[in-house]
Amino acid sequence: MTGDWRTHRIEAALRGENPTVLRRLEAGFAVLGDVQFLPGYSVLLVDEPGVRRLSDLPRAKRLSFLSDMDRLGEAVERACRRLDPGFRRVNLEILGNKDPFLHAHVWPRFAWEPPELVSRPVWLYPRDRWSDERFRLGPRHDVPRDAIKSELDRLYSAP
Repeated sequence: MTGDWRTHRIEAALRGENPTVLRRLEAGFAVLGDVQFLPGYSVLLVDEPGVRRLSDLPRAKRLSFLSDMDRLGEAVERACRRLDPGFRRVNLEILGNKDPFLHAHVWPRFAWEPPELVSRPVWLYPRDRWSDERFRLGPRHDVPRDAIKSELDRLYSAP
């Protein structure tokens, strides 16, 4: 996966050119994360490129974004529980320290993680996990991608 879409992720998603998109949601896009050292890592991108923080949205859209974050978290949880017996939980985070647009991280957590990291924030993982080609999103991640997408489809089609 190469190209300009990484520089303008939301605009690329709106144009249908962001290859990480799992599904269009009510207030944004569910995407699979660029790194997969924790398989199933996903991100919710707001669907308005100029929005930098949750409080920039009108209240109704803010609540829709948070609802989308909840559903993406549930989809990741269901998919990861089915795919990996070591699945423990999902961590949800809205940080905004690096990327200048509103987004939420959905991190699955597993029993097989290193003991010194399993109960700590994901951001404390060694730098090589973030840059090692073994963990770069690619075709080998189609199974969690398809599982999460299926769960999202179920959650958004349910009454």
